[in-house]
Amino acid sequence: MQSVSLNYRVGEDGILHLDVPIGLTNADLEVIVTVLPVTRIIEDNVPQGKGWPPGFFEETFGSCKDDPIVIDSDGIFDDSEELA
Repeated sequence: MQSVSLNYRVGEDGILHLDVPIGLTNADLEVIVTVLPVTRIIEDNVPQGKGWPPGFFEETFGSCKDDPIVIDSDGIFDDSEELA
């Protein structure tokens, strides 16, 4: 048994026309056709932005401008070995 995978587009007439190269001549064959719709993996199934919700950065950019984050010296130590 030989399996051949091809991608075709159905025309406006709704009929799928197949030209499948088999490499055999003058032979009787049993042909099984399985039709699977192509899903847009990149567009539909994979989260965009490495898992961030769509529009997250556009909606949250600049959200701290009225209340900025202040980093003071309370959490800065000269020698981290003293903590051990």
